[in-house]
Amino acid sequence: MDAARAVAREAAATDVASAAVPLARVVRGELVESVHTGHLVVLAPDGSVRLALGDPEVAILARSSLKPLQAVGMLRAGLDLDGPHLALACASHDGTPEHLRVVRETLLQAAFSETALANTPDLPLDPEAAFAWRQDGHGPEPVTQNCSGKHAAMLATCVAHTDEPGWEPDRYLDAEHPVQVACRAAVEELTGTPAWHVTVDGCGAPLFSTTLVGLARAFARVASAPRTEPGTPLARVADAMSQHPELVGGAARDVTRAMRAVPGLVAKDGADGVYAAALPDGSALAFKITDGSGRPRPAVLAAALRVAGAPDVPGVDLVALDALGTTPVLGHGEPVGAVVPAFEGEGPA
Repeated sequence: MDAARAVAREAAATDVASAAVPLARVVRGELVESVHTGHLVVLAPDGSVRLALGDPEVAILARSSLKPLQAVGMLRAGLDLDGPHLALACASHDGTPEHLRVVRETLLQAAFSETALANTPDLPLDPEAAFAWRQDGHGPEPVTQNCSGKHAAMLATCVAHTDEPGWEPDRYLDAEHPVQVACRAAVEELTGTPAWHVTVDGCGAPLFSTTLVGLARAFARVASAPRTEPGTPLARVADAMSQHPELVGGAARDVTRAMRAVPGLVAKDGADGVYAAALPDGSALAFKITDGSGRPRPAVLAAALRVAGAPDVPGVDLVALDALGTTPVLGHGEPVGAVVPAFEGEGPA
């Protein structure tokens, strides 16, 4: 019992909600119905903090927001992917036929079948794709789970080391497997933060902790790389994601809509209320919604992108950026309110 109490006390001391502040309010009619709290940081191109809400140094599990950083690690370890196949390696995809086609091409090029995928079986995220998949007589499978692109890339990385001991693909999910060591090294180097906590993500892959500001720093490196580090793994990831945003999420997903609206933007959503994004000049943002909800994410993302300077990016679609941040609250099927960012209008003059 004493040991259990000690664990509980330690968890409370590092509770992600302990220093959280309001990031978005849900307004219905003339009243604030709910409040989503969290932490947010926006960095200027020189890495200085432009806006901080809550605790930018809070330790988080960035979930799928880490995928671009893991992809950098795999490229450094010998992965040979670019374009749509690299975009899928960074994706939490919808499981549409186009997504599955690219995943299967990655596996085929590495001489694997779908049976080599060890990620958690699931249905496609997109409701129409899930319905069609069921209609064809299928159930949850690894290839339709949203992380299958990352897992296919991990298998393909192993192929680059076929004759080397320790790179056996059948154990690629082990935390000490070289592909996972490479992913962790990239996460730690790009964020500037040791991964003090290692656990297992929903897809079965090792998951590494970082800080919110570290995550923003990492995305700044990736997004600015085509200009500052052309041809590097970071630049390849940035190009793949910004040029193929429909593969990183899906047509209706906020991550895809954001990258379509802002040229050169690199953005990645993560489960349990995590988001990270960066502009080509190195301005970056990251936030964590403490209740894990996805409802406030579009409004917070759009507002944070404005603070970061997205409206000044050449070619930006301001109408699409406004639409991204619009989340109506419905009453009897009609808008009667909205999800409103708590920090709208803050940031540099």
